[in-house]
Amino acid sequence: MTSAQTGKKSEETPLPSTPLPTKRNEVFLEYTKSICPICKDVLDAETFAQDNQIFLRKRCPEHGEFTARTYGDAEAYFATMRYNKPGTFSRETQTEVKDGCPLDCGLCPEHKQHACLGLIEVNSNCNLDCPVCFADSGTHQPSSFSLTHAQIEKMLDTFVAAEGEPEVVMFSGGEPSIHPHILDFIALAQEKGVKRVVLNTNGIKLAHDKGFARALGELQPAIYLQFDGFDEATHLTLRGRDLRKAKQAALDNCAENNLWVSLTATIEKAVNEHEVGKIIEFGMGHPAARAAIFQPTTHAGRMIGFDPTTRLTNPDIVAYICEQLPAWFRKSDFFPSPCCFPTCRTITYTVGNGKTCIPVPRLIEIDDYLDYITDRVLPDPDDLRGALEDLWSASAIPGTAITDEHISYLEDCAACGITTPAILDDLADQVFMIVIQDFQDPYTLNVRQLMKCCVEHITPDGRLIPFCAYNSVGYREQVREQLTGEPMPSLIPNAGEPAPLLTPTPYGSQTATPATVHLTQARAKKDHTTARNRTNTGKNLR
Repeated sequence: MTSAQTGKKSEETPLPSTPLPTKRNEVFLEYTKSICPICKDVLDAETFAQDNQIFLRKRCPEHGEFTARTYGDAEAYFATMRYNKPGTFSRETQTEVKDGCPLDCGLCPEHKQHACLGLIEVNSNCNLDCPVCFADSGTHQPSSFSLTHAQIEKMLDTFVAAEGEPEVVMFSGGEPSIHPHILDFIALAQEKGVKRVVLNTNGIKLAHDKGFARALGELQPAIYLQFDGFDEATHLTLRGRDLRKAKQAALDNCAENNLWVSLTATIEKAVNEHEVGKIIEFGMGHPAARAAIFQPTTHAGRMIGFDPTTRLTNPDIVAYICEQLPAWFRKSDFFPSPCCFPTCRTITYTVGNGKTCIPVPRLIEIDDYLDYITDRVLPDPDDLRGALEDLWSASAIPGTAITDEHISYLEDCAACGITTPAILDDLADQVFMIVIQDFQDPYTLNVRQLMKCCVEHITPDGRLIPFCAYNSVGYREQVREQLTGEPMPSLIPNAGEPAPLLTPTPYGSQTATPATVHLTQARAKKDHTTARNRTNTGKNLR
């Protein structure tokens, strides 16, 4: 009987509501490849933009999802892409393509850039036990290595064969200054025709051994001096000791022997980001300092705990510089280097006298001088001189907008006591370079960037392995095992998420617990497809 027949109003059953589509709060950017920070399997990954930041996300079937912040300014990220220029082929490659990036290092024929800088770790011992050390070095190593003259010569010959006329070789460690033959190694690299030889040091020997400083003065390598800041807490957190007096003494000894120094600071969130401005001011006022190099912490090897979703990136350091030195810098003074992938290295040059500075991008059109200025890992005042001379040459057309702006800055310079003739006559003493270099780690590794890496580890067996792959994928453990003859644990970043899966190594870093290793090995035996991509045991890397 119907409701009309009964005279009663029917009670209609409401239809279930259909949820409306929910808009994502992120923008997908690209599909790429990365690795699991725990087992080092090669994984599918994606980059996405959210809240004006760039993130990388990947999922491991065994260890779950991992997300890391890779660039702190999405707008700047997109703007940098116009600086992504074609790379240069190496004259020779060292490996063949078999399993694909990042398992064929290197360099393999698919790598997109030659090696601007070849890095040689001459030892694994150190005179410090830093809480933060991607090389996992220290004073009491259960197993260690120290390279011989023959090994160094072979490595240099590999680099010369690949590059023809190598631009830069950097000797590192461990602590290279304590190697008994480090002076011979520097001289050998110079004899091989390397344009610039660099000593990467914590400065302790430079501070306390004037004879060593004099010997370096005769050889004239560039000095990369570990220089994290001025607060005692900074030194204790990052280095385990208050090294402020030693750093000052090392710098003064370098000045006495005409050694050019790059102040190289590891910048960790909530530790020393407030000191970047002071480091620049100090460097510009010290006669030995020619550059400040800021490296957001590479979370590989031995490190303090961190959150990969809030890690510092290049645009964060730029922002800190501009906030702390507003009279000197603005965001537009910094630009990407087209040598590597544009988001990896941010750079500017300044001209000044220690009390004031003028960023070079305000004096010239940087895009016209990309090869002059940015394709470098070390400052070269001679190249900058050419760019500045163009500004004041007859070819500079009066009345154009850019020339008028240049002239206004030059008038400001004169008011500060920096006249244009003085800049040209004594340019080497007035140019200061600022570099921000964000190396990738197991959380942030993106093969898109890795394939254009121009900083390569030179290994004793004759390979050139991109720096970020060396410290993330398992190559470091493989090479150290070869050199020491001792099995090396696979290193895992000390982030909060995998903490229950980690246990300390004898070197102070973190590795997987025995239970985690057992489960991983069991799955690898069961799934041969996955086993092909395993990289956590160095044997599977060539």
